[in-house]
Amino acid sequence: MATNQETTTQPAAPIAAAPGARPGDLQAANIRYVDRPDCAEAFADTITNVYFDGQSLRIEFGVTRLDDVKPNMPITGRRYPAQRMVLTPMAAVDLINRMQQVAAALTQAGMLKASPKPATQS
Repeated sequence: MATNQETTTQPAAPIAAAPGARPGDLQAANIRYVDRPDCAEAFADTITNVYFDGQSLRIEFGVTRLDDVKPNMPITGRRYPAQRMVLTPMAAVDLINRMQQVAAALTQAGMLKASPKPATQS
């Protein structure tokens, strides 16, 4: 049986200060990450929808299933939702920052080609 693994602590976003503190004082919470080996994983081969409504970022991941291939017929298939994820704006910013780090690492490894930046007009 797997056990929960605790890792190092990370400072979180500032939260309201303790009662009795001056208004406007913020205090950073010290949050511990506790792993859950039983947490389910979802496979996806596409992102079917991304939507930000001002309060949350919603991402829907999809999986494609091909129908049986028949001679002289076009290949057909279906796409199903595999996982829907909803993030707070702060978690969305964290995701964006981490994906930029992944993109930079992939570019450096030669697996991703950097796109040229458009020329600015003066």
